[in-house]
Amino acid sequence: MYNCEPMKILRFISFYLGLMFVLTGMVVSIFFESQGPIFWQSLLGIFVGVLIFWFSLERVHPEGYRFFTIFLILSLGLSYLFLPLGIIGFLVTIFVLWFFRDPDRNPPIVNGEIISPADGVICKIEKVPGPKEISCVGDLLKISVFMNVFDVHVNRAPVAGTIKEMVYIPGKFFNASFDKASENNERNIIIFENEKKEEIVTVQIAGLIARRILAFVNRLDYLNLGERFGLIRFGSRVDVYLPSSYEPTVELGQKVTAGESIIAS
Repeated sequence: MYNCEPMKILRFISFYLGLMFVLTGMVVSIFFESQGPIFWQSLLGIFVGVLIFWFSLERVHPEGYRFFTIFLILSLGLSYLFLPLGIIGFLVTIFVLWFFRDPDRNPPIVNGEIISPADGVICKIEKVPGPKEISCVGDLLKISVFMNVFDVHVNRAPVAGTIKEMVYIPGKFFNASFDKASENNERNIIIFENEKKEEIVTVQIAGLIARRILAFVNRLDYLNLGERFGLIRFGSRVDVYLPSSYEPTVELGQKVTAGESIIAS
């Protein structure tokens, strides 16, 4: 229902209508700051614009509602105390909604292929030993997806299978695109076992801005292909380690979509 064509058109219109309300309200509030009624009407317009923008998003992950509520209340309070800070607050509120969006995805029909666990850009393709925290034999194919702050940050299962093991490692917060991020940054390792008894390893890595890795699953859970398994806040990276028999189907710099793009076969 929510993804039918009329709703897509309505959400597209709402997206730009919400932004227009927010920007118009900001301009009016700046020029008429000293005139009470007009100033408060413009703030109301900004508030309504944020709500319309919210409606335009297909889905917002529940983790984002807390941040959205906090920033919305702060923005209203700051607007009363000091208008420029309030305007910045409303812009941050819109960004929070955009960051935590969680659209539905349509996994492809696969025959043993691996799909991307994250939205972003392929930043590494190489044969390397597996993560040192788990037992791996020989070199594995590693494919890394870098997510900037504007990508969807909900991560999805690259294969259908059972979660064999989960290992959380606290660490530092280097830029996630750096090589040392795979060994030094905070990360969460999830080992999937597919129907062929192969181990597919995903590593969620916190980045320079990211400060929290969230997992929605537990050991021995079974996940369907493309099912949500976690989220990393505000910019990060996901590494996928595959048996050496797999070959990449993507190139460096290629944009991929979580739950839909095939990255190896």
